[in-house]
Amino acid sequence: MKYTRIKDVQSDIREGKLILSSLVEHYLKNIKEASDSNIFLEVWSEEALQKAESINEKILNGTAGRLAGAVIGIKDNLCYKDHVVRAGSKILENFESIYTGTALQRLLDEDAIFIGACNCDEFAMGSSNE
Repeated sequence: MKYTRIKDVQSDIREGKLILSSLVEHYLKNIKEASDSNIFLEVWSEEALQKAESINEKILNGTAGRLAGAVIGIKDNLCYKDHVVRAGSKILENFESIYTGTALQRLLDEDAIFIGACNCDEFAMGSSNE
């Protein structure tokens, strides 16, 4: 299952060729298969699948945002309310964000789906994650 444009995902949902939750499940399977790479620190399976169901309906109803169908892994230095944000630092290991940062909120407002938090160097100031 390969999509290079959100527009194609939305079109396939409208035409009944795709259910958004099946795309999310496909990505979840890929994440699990690559788990030894430590790309994701956390995967929000249930949350992503629930959101996929609601956004699928919005696409069918014509009320979806411009990013409906986009399934995104967010860097672990971006604040997402009620989720741990570590920024690759031991100091922030258990810090749970009390708000969603502007960049992420704008994505959510357009119906993007966050699938998990991606690993990064401490405070995202490096290139090798060592």
